[in-house]
Amino acid sequence: MKSTPSSNKTSSKPGSKDSTAIRIGLDAKQRGKSAEILKAILANQHVLYLKTRNFHWNLVGPRFHSLHLFLEEQYQRLAKAIDETAERVRMLGEVSPGSMQEFLDEASLKECSGEAIHGLDAISVLRADHESVIRELRESIDKLSDLGDAGTEDFVTGLIQDHEQIAWMLRSHEA
Repeated sequence: MKSTPSSNKTSSKPGSKDSTAIRIGLDAKQRGKSAEILKAILANQHVLYLKTRNFHWNLVGPRFHSLHLFLEEQYQRLAKAIDETAERVRMLGEVSPGSMQEFLDEASLKECSGEAIHGLDAISVLRADHESVIRELRESIDKLSDLGDAGTEDFVTGLIQDHEQIAWMLRSHEA
């Protein structure tokens, strides 16, 4: 029997041996919509990460050393969250964006240019951004719930908790 290209394809039906098919209880449309939500989150994470690094590098003022170290801890936390978010996009079968332009096009947060910034000004800007992210993440959870994507919903809940903790720490610096 002569083999044809279509007869060599592996079926993605349940019970088939196709190890690349995604069978996690969400169809391609649900996964795609969840991934789009995550890509928007990832874009804001990148802008916030770069803004935090920018302020870490360009910080001035009387509390320089302690704030410099504090901001370093914050951008390291953001780097971990970025990696986990991009991997979550991949888990859903989508490709994660990878260029700054893609992130800037999708982000609701605005970047800051590199210039000297006083400690309390940096803290205030970052606190406002984290609080904005928290509000957007809450809206994302509602959308993910409507999609029936409990896994991504739980993941985003964890992101909210991280941003809430950072926002609390930032507010404490402002007191």
